[in-house]
Amino acid sequence: MTKDDPSENSGLIAADDGNTYCAWHAAMPDYHGNEWGRPVADDIRLFEKICLEGFQAGLAWITILRKRENFRAAFDGFDFKRVARYTERDVERLLGDAGIIRNRAKIVSVINNAQRAIELAEEAGSLAAWFWRFEPAPKDRPKALTLDYWRANPTSEASAALSKALKKRGWTFVGPTTIYAFMQAMGLVNDHLTGCACRKQVEVERKAFRRPG
Repeated sequence: MTKDDPSENSGLIAADDGNTYCAWHAAMPDYHGNEWGRPVADDIRLFEKICLEGFQAGLAWITILRKRENFRAAFDGFDFKRVARYTERDVERLLGDAGIIRNRAKIVSVINNAQRAIELAEEAGSLAAWFWRFEPAPKDRPKALTLDYWRANPTSEASAALSKALKKRGWTFVGPTTIYAFMQAMGLVNDHLTGCACRKQVEVERKAFRRPG
């Protein structure tokens, strides 16, 4: 349960545990508090997230989150080496799965991106090593992360660069906005609002995090 925050339009909410969080914590407390923004170096998790962000296009993230376990079951845990071998028969199987988003273009995109992921991992040693090259320098980040900044910056120079690099390698459903959401979630940036209790926690984790590669 949460209480109204006294600061109008702050983007923050005061919770019953005595802490202040990003307002969307109220809808997804576990995801906001324990996953979003925490740095990730696991290739499978990175691949899963970039695929799920692609499925989110045009939808609310909570819709995807509620179906995440269904997606994992349908796509072999997002093991990209297995997904890369999917055939048209698998596409038809997935189109018949009511537990996921049944969009042919997005399903085909996941299979394509799995094939590209294998190439990228071979090139860089791991997906993580390659993705983390695009982490923006501290000087390129705002000193205070406000709701106004969030609203004005659905993309960034780093997400545009990463998007462009992925598209050049044949990835699909990886536009700059999708990729910025991916970077936020996987901890390549810390976009918990200033004043959110999770922001300091994530910053501690990011400082201790050993960048892959």
